[in-house]
Amino acid sequence: MNPQNTQQDPAPSLLRATGATYFPIALVARLPFAMMVVGVLSLVVASRGSLAFGGLSSAVVGLGSACVGPLLGAAADRFGQRRVLLASGAVSASALGVMAAVAYSSLPDVAVLAVAFVIGASAPQVAPMSRTRLVQLIAMRIAPERRSRTFNSTMAYESAADEVVFIVGPFAVGVIGTFFDPWAPVVAAAVLTAVFVTAFALHPTARAAHTAHASRERPGPARDLLAPALVTVVVGTLGVGLFFGAMLTSLTAFMDARGEAASAGLVYGFMGIGSAALALSMALFPAWFTLRARWLVFAGVMVLGTAALGLVGSVAAMCVVLALLGLGIGPTLVTLYSLGSTRSPRGRAATVMTSLGSAIIVGQSIASVVTGTVAESYGASTALLLPVAAAGIVFAAGLVNAALGVPDAPGAEGPEGPVPAEAPHLVG
Repeated sequence: MNPQNTQQDPAPSLLRATGATYFPIALVARLPFAMMVVGVLSLVVASRGSLAFGGLSSAVVGLGSACVGPLLGAAADRFGQRRVLLASGAVSASALGVMAAVAYSSLPDVAVLAVAFVIGASAPQVAPMSRTRLVQLIAMRIAPERRSRTFNSTMAYESAADEVVFIVGPFAVGVIGTFFDPWAPVVAAAVLTAVFVTAFALHPTARAAHTAHASRERPGPARDLLAPALVTVVVGTLGVGLFFGAMLTSLTAFMDARGEAASAGLVYGFMGIGSAALALSMALFPAWFTLRARWLVFAGVMVLGTAALGLVGSVAAMCVVLALLGLGIGPTLVTLYSLGSTRSPRGRAATVMTSLGSAIIVGQSIASVVTGTVAESYGASTALLLPVAAAGIVFAAGLVNAALGVPDAPGAEGPEGPVPAEAPHLVG
């Protein structure tokens, strides 16, 4: 594909540019990433009989993602997404299958931890690579006057998709594990990886995005990845991951205290209702409602919502509070990924996006372990304080971001220059 030709013949919409199959494939392909932490936790607890070791194993999954995830992004920036995704997908599917066997074997615990690290390290970074791919396609295939609006709505959709997946993933693990066996969710994640990550890697948009990347000037220096404005976004995203882990684990303890632990995933799903709806509607927000302001407003909603958790005394009330919490978490995630995209150094968009994705998994893993320990030692009411702390981290990072005074949208990278991110519009 010649980028210049595509610029002369712009697509009428992003959906037309990607093809009808792209978004369904990309949505399902990111599901294993959201299943692996909870899936490993459930499997190891069931097979080894230790909640503490299960928590440690899931934390090692997060450690693997933290250590290697950004390197996969850097490799994609250099060699293209297709090769990186095919390789990581093959290793990830194999590691998930091996975990199902090793967990129930007589091998020592260190073998379980080793496989857990490989699972995290090889996890295909579908969500961040999808964002990178779409931003590049917007710059290549969308008319200049429509790029800003299309970018804004695309970031809203991608973040809403992430939010749905990170809620559906743990729910799917619970349902599959309940109806089959604890090993079944991990095997299901392996099958999804083998089928849908491969399909995502082989999709024509991967080659188009790599063509755009190859046509650009030399990537910016690696030290630009440590710019305060970008590090602040990573910290905010880490806080979101901490919130996911703390919220699900403390909710499980809350439900277990009422003899309904099996329904925790279903109740957790209430958070996704408002979250996905408001995340998608962010494409309609006025340009004067800046990304800096959105971060503070919606992180503030998270803080207020989590503070209300201490007042909850019934499952029905918990459902209401979770639905309200969703109004904060979804838009916050959209804002963080939008800022991450627009602040990416030239030629390093995939590195930044995978760093943000890894930050969520790391936060989720750490918070799951800590919250589980607190719940066992001090009870569900104390564990429900930890989501408040996680929301506070997100809000504090937003305050730092505002204090830095960095413009919202210096421009998302593309072969034809910046793709600003202020004006609202529906996708395409």
